[in-house]
Amino acid sequence: MASSNSKKAARTERAAAARAEQQRRERNRRFLTIGGVVLVMVVLIGGILAFTLNEQNRKDEKLAAAGSAASSYGVTIGPDDAPHDLVIYEDFLCPYCGELEKQTRDDLTELAAAGNVQVEYRPFDLLSGSFGDYPIRATNAFAVVLDASGSDVAKEFHDLLFENQPSESNPDAVTDEDLVDLAVEAGADEADVRPGIEDLAMEDWVTEATQEARDAGVNGTPTLILDGEQFSDGRTVDDLAANLIAALQ
Repeated sequence: MASSNSKKAARTERAAAARAEQQRRERNRRFLTIGGVVLVMVVLIGGILAFTLNEQNRKDEKLAAAGSAASSYGVTIGPDDAPHDLVIYEDFLCPYCGELEKQTRDDLTELAAAGNVQVEYRPFDLLSGSFGDYPIRATNAFAVVLDASGSDVAKEFHDLLFENQPSESNPDAVTDEDLVDLAVEAGADEADVRPGIEDLAMEDWVTEATQEARDAGVNGTPTLILDGEQFSDGRTVDDLAANLIAALQ
């Protein structure tokens, strides 16, 4: 009887040991599985972060190159030897561009006149695909005025376009006739600009300016490049405008 009990106890002990070994193996398997998943996630996240940083660096480099390069698609105020260079990519229909223009125009004009900054306004077509052809018509009109009447009149016309900016909900509120009237108000001769405004004579200019902006990595407006770096210091347009002027004073 004692021998039978000893054998039974031994079998029980062996079974318990086998279960314990199985449980140990199962724990190890789970740990290895979890560790493998974690490792894959770390590698994946690291790859995504590296890709994102690389893409951001490439975008920053393209914007810096665009900001330091000469462009034929805009109008400039301020001296060439100013300590600061500012490039503003804008769409004449963009409400944020309009607000930024409203809040910075006078200060930028004064700072440029004082020699603190050279500002280059580069309009292009960002929004026509969503809101109709006004961005094309307005930018074409700007190019016509620049070509026919020179940079001073074109800058005045640029300012008037923003002062009379239509809403995105009703961009056709500003007609070609209105564009001609604004050009004349800016100082252009009507006979010099009406045909080009009405016939979209500078549409290729608009296309090329838009392509240049895209090549520079500009995918939103307003995009500001200050001294070769994108300037985005501000969560609102109000903050952006205030911080920009502060950086230039």
